Parts: sequence; C-alpha cells; structure tokens
Amino acid sequence: MYFLRILASPKIKEQFMMKNIFVFIFVLLTITGTAQNREKAFEINAKLGRGINYGNMMEAPSEAAWGNPWKPKYAGMISDLGFNHIRIPIRWEPSSRSMSTAPYTISTKFLNRIKQVVDSVLDNGMFAIINMHHHEELFADPDGQKARFLAQWEQISAFFKDYPDSLLFEILNEPNNNLTPEKWNVFAADALKKIRVENPERIVLIGLAPYGGLGGLPNIELPDDEFIILTVHYYNPFHFTHQGASWVGDIADEWLGTKWNDSETEREVVENEFAPLLKFSNDHKIPVHIGEFGAYSKADLKSRVKWTTFVSRYIETLDWSWAYWEFSAGFGIYDPRRDKYNQDLIDALLHNEMPEPAKYVGTPIYKSDFTSSKDGWVLYTQGYGKATMERADSALNISITNGSTEAWHVQLDKRYFNLMKGKKYRLLFKIKAEANTIRTVNAYLGMTKSPWSSYNGTSTFLLTDTFKTYSIMFDMTTTDSHARIAFDFGKSSVNVSLKDIVLETVVLVPPTAVESVNKFKTVVYPNPATNQLYINNIDNFKTCTITNLGGQLFEEQKLIPFMNQINTTHFRPGIYIVQLRGKNSFHAVKLLIN
Repeated sequence: MYFLRILASPKIKEQFMMKNIFVFIFVLLTITGTAQNREKAFEINAKLGRGINYGNMMEAPSEAAWGNPWKPKYAGMISDLGFNHIRIPIRWEPSSRSMSTAPYTISTKFLNRIKQVVDSVLDNGMFAIINMHHHEELFADPDGQKARFLAQWEQISAFFKDYPDSLLFEILNEPNNNLTPEKWNVFAADALKKIRVENPERIVLIGLAPYGGLGGLPNIELPDDEFIILTVHYYNPFHFTHQGASWVGDIADEWLGTKWNDSETEREVVENEFAPLLKFSNDHKIPVHIGEFGAYSKADLKSRVKWTTFVSRYIETLDWSWAYWEFSAGFGIYDPRRDKYNQDLIDALLHNEMPEPAKYVGTPIYKSDFTSSKDGWVLYTQGYGKATMERADSALNISITNGSTEAWHVQLDKRYFNLMKGKKYRLLFKIKAEANTIRTVNAYLGMTKSPWSSYNGTSTFLLTDTFKTYSIMFDMTTTDSHARIAFDFGKSSVNVSLKDIVLETVVLVPPTAVESVNKFKTVVYPNPATNQLYINNIDNFKTCTITNLGGQLFEEQKLIPFMNQINTTHFRPGIYIVQLRGKNSFHAVKLLIN
C-alpha cells in the first residue's frame, strides 16, 4: 500500500513509472506467482519417482510384532533394484516409544532407531519419507490427543532439522474415525506450523481423510504452504486387492478368486477414478504422491502383475511419484524367510512396459430410453433428503434441495433385472454434475430386499460438469431374478443428470501381443460369413474355438497347417468371437454371421 500511495503522487509518478515501474511489477508478480507454483515440491516429487514401503515394520506395535522386523541390508537391496525412495511408516504412540502424558517425550532410543533406518536409506542414495502411522488413540480421541500429536511433531522436526532435502515428513497416515475430514484440515495445518519452526522448507506430505483414499478429495483444504505434496492411497478394486485379507473380515474370503484382466474397461475405471485428482493437482498446482498401492498375495499372481504394471505405468504418465505397498510382507516383492525376490512383481513395478489391453465384448440386456418416459426409474428420498426428478433432452435430471446425511437418502433405482450366476456384467452410464465442483455418486447393482447387498461392492465416482461415461464390471456368484440398478445421490445438494444407461453381459477377448500384430499372417474369411468359414492357418495355430458374445461355445476344432474349413450353417445370425491358439500365441477375430 505504501508503494501505491507513492505512485499516486503526481510529482513522483512520472519519474518512477518511466524508470522503475516495470521492475516493480515484475518483482510483485514474481512474488505472487511463486507462492502458487510449489517449484521445489514438484522438483523433489520428480526425484522421488518410484518407491516402496517398509510395511509391517516400524508401524507394528513393536518392531517384530508382525513378524517382519527391519534389517540394515534392506536399503541396499532396494537401491540395487532401482527404487528411488522408501516410505517408512512409524507408530510413535506405544508406551515403549513415547510418553502418553505431558510433555509427551519420545524415547531417545526410539528416535535413534528411526535415525538408523533413515540414514541407511540416505546412505544408499535414496530419499526417505517418515510419517505417523496407526495412531489409534488420536483417531479415537482427536481433541484429547491433539497436544500429544503436536508435541511429537515438534520433537521429530527438531531431531531431524539438519537433515538434507532427501528426508521428507508425512504428517499422518489415513486419518479416520473421530478425526473427521473437517478436524483433519485443522490438525494438518497446526502440525505443519510446528514443523515449519525448525524445517521452514522441508517437503511435507499431507494425506486425505477418511482413510487416505480418493473419496477424501472433496474434503481437503490445502494449507497455504509452498513446500507440500498431496499423498493419496489407491487399492481399487478393493474386492481384488484385498481378497482373503483377514483384517478386512470374513467377507474378504468371499472375494477369493477375483481376477484383474487388464481390460480396456478396467483401465478406464482406474483412469476415471484418478481424473478428479489430476484436475485437483493442476488447479491447485500441487504435486501428487501415491503413497500406497498394491494387491495382497491371496490374489492370483498373473492378475497382481497385470494390475501392478498398469497402475504403476499409468501413475507415471501423470508425472506423479509412487510407493508400492510393500517390501517384505503380505503384499511384498521379497520373502525374507526364503531370501527370495518375487521377480514378476519387481518387473511389474520397474521393468514392464504398458501392454496392449484385453477387451470385453458386450451383449446388452438393457438400454435406457428417456426420449419419451422415465423408463421405469424411480427416485426415493429418506431421512432429510428432498429431491425431484424430471426428464428432458433424453436424460434424467435430479434436482436436490437437501442431500441429507447419507448417500442413500437420495436414491434412484430401476428393478427386476435377471442376473445369473457365473456371468460377468458391465454397467455403463453417462452422468454429470450441474456445477463445476467435486461431487461424488455411488452406483451399484444389488438386492431389492433386506439386506440390500451390492453385487459389485461400492463404486464411487467423482463427477465433472460435462457428461462422461463411467462403468462398473463384476462377476455374479449367485442368481438374482429381481436385482436392481441403484444410484446414490445424497450427502450433496449438487444436481446431477444421467443418461445412456446400459447393462450388458461381457466376454473377455485377450490382447494380442504388440509384436505379434504384424507377425500374424493367418486369414479368417469370409467375414461376414454365411455357410462356410475358412482359416488359412499360416501361423500354425493348434486350435480354434468360436463363441458368441455371451461366452457360449459354438464350435471347437483342431487346426492343421494352412487351409481349414468350418461349417457355420448351424450358427444363428449375430456376432461371434473366433479364438485361435498356438503353443505360445493367441489371436482373436470378431466374426459376423449373416
């Protein structure tokens, strides 16, 4: 304001403006712009690159409590593999590690133990991230434990204040329970202030509440700080990544056998789930670190490799850093008991290129038609929910005046779909939010009576203000002739519009290897076919199977080299999939029968 008053003086203005005003404006804009760019944070995040977690070690109640104690050799092993950083989860709360009453002193012995772990990482040329992890007392009683939480960060900050930029702090892992998103925004900002006393420019990671996942993105309020990174955890689809995980509960055993086929549809789900985070990162100029992702060992290894390859490569296309969960336990890449690496997972993380996706070919069993009616869709409100539905422009428009306290308090559904055991289904729909704000919607297929169970789990989508196609895919493990499609719009008063809803059965067509696309010379003709199909088997495929889009087998025969003939007179008109298999080769062709 003082500068502006000087410029307002006619006597001084002329000389100042001609000589100095451009310098002043440049400096002013530079100061203003720098506060928004987080250049150092982006630079450090790029150096973090690919990382891994020391899981089930220092965040256990005691270091060996979960059977996976830290070993000094681990940092060298991880560095030699090619990782750039290690995230070190730490539980500071146990009485053997810190006092539960003021002044909440952290044991010098434990601080020095963490120092040993950090030093081994830095000495091996990597970056290290230390955090607070599994602070259950803080989650249960955040107000009562806040002083302890802040005092611990004061001590940690002071202890490591002279460390280089290659040490980063992460304020708290997966805030949850009574540490609500609203409280977490306050606690994170207060902890950051404590850290900044001794570490004014150290990069600090801040996560989301609840539980660190993408669902917490609408709740976060970033502190006004130049040196922060947003960290997010990703374990979707949860039915796949946590199948058989005992800590989830008995229901996890029901998910055993769930596969991830690396299809176009599965990839689109991942991309759609990350899209709002990408927008948030760009809008707020905040770098992103995916601090945890992984699939538990009870899943089949081929699916784990496919999922891990795609997720890690896709994160890298977004210029984000990542840390796989974890090194040497249930998700791990190393078995300390056998002293053996899981090379397939290591390759997925560090070496595999992005392969061609598999494809699902669908046969629709329902397509919405909102041109002249609401097509049997009904809007329900419960609790304090208040909403209305109108049809316009071939879409259903949901106007919400009160979203109430639960997502299902404003619910749209259509009932009585026949879902059959053993079939795979895909739900596709286009949806948008009225306002350009973060708005979530739940979508699922499930029961029409108590307990109203969902067959695909809970799929939550973050919307934009333009129509975008989203999808759900799931396997039916039972038959339900009265199933429903449901959308939950509650807990928000942002209006939504929905159209082009399609439910279909799908069959998987595996990908053809990239190097094989140009190599295959086998010809399947004519296409469309009527009575006869010919396969000029130049590539020496061994078998041919022909299925319809629902997966029903219509023809199977062994192939000979060169010319083969198949009678198709018993085929009904429609679309079929011709699958040719060799010893180490596969080729699929979509066939039309007239």
